[in-house]
Amino acid sequence: MLPVRILLLLSFLFPASTWADEPVSVPESPDKFHLFLLIGQSNMAGRGVVEDSDKVVNPRVLMLNKKGEWVPAVDPLHFDKPSIVGVGLGRTFGLDYAAAHPDVTVGLIPCAVGGSAIESWEPGGFDDATKTHPYDDAMVRAHAALKAGTLRGILWHQGESDSTPERAAVYEQKLHALIQRLRTELAPGENDATASTIPFVAGQMGRFSERPWDDAKKQVDGVHRNLPSVVPATGFAGSDGLMHKGDEVHFDSASAREFGHRYYRAWEGINRK
Repeated sequence: MLPVRILLLLSFLFPASTWADEPVSVPESPDKFHLFLLIGQSNMAGRGVVEDSDKVVNPRVLMLNKKGEWVPAVDPLHFDKPSIVGVGLGRTFGLDYAAAHPDVTVGLIPCAVGGSAIESWEPGGFDDATKTHPYDDAMVRAHAALKAGTLRGILWHQGESDSTPERAAVYEQKLHALIQRLRTELAPGENDATASTIPFVAGQMGRFSERPWDDAKKQVDGVHRNLPSVVPATGFAGSDGLMHKGDEVHFDSASAREFGHRYYRAWEGINRK
């Protein structure tokens, strides 16, 4: 495997696409390898058009690929729907975190599944479109990653698939239960007090003038927006002013990157309290 210390040199000598999937070494100390779980549906996975800038390697920002290997974090991070996956918010978040924490390496754990409803983010939950078990699969990947690092946050973007009257009515209950379940399962140790303080950031769904929100979507948005006032160590990243890619659903590349900045600021806000 390529040592992290030579990745920067290689990024100048060879195009990133020729070796971005090469497994890399990670810090020996888990305290120096800060992990973030990326979960939700398609706007977390990313659907923006990938550009050259999205493939520039930072040797301190890694991702867990589909095979469970640590590789340089370049877009697309996710693999839920390979034919359409693209730029999301995760890589920008990782770059911001690395810039603010120069003594650590960042490890992103992409697990989002486009179109997944929150009920599929429960143990045994099934997403019919992808024939996957989003929660169960994410936990397998997260536990594998935790052998090498320390979980520092969970990033969530989801809600479009639950914006119906019936699903919106129970969305708050399900989201709060999901946060507690994740914190319990991914706690550093049994009965560890830090479980309740693992930061959880939820992002606002896209609000585009071409597709006004109905009452159900407003209800789901309210759950996201109110999260910091009712659940400890949670944050909210707003999507005001962000643009769609032409489909009135998915953020374009520039907006996805900006959203990554906003998620980082929300995470930082939790940790300043």
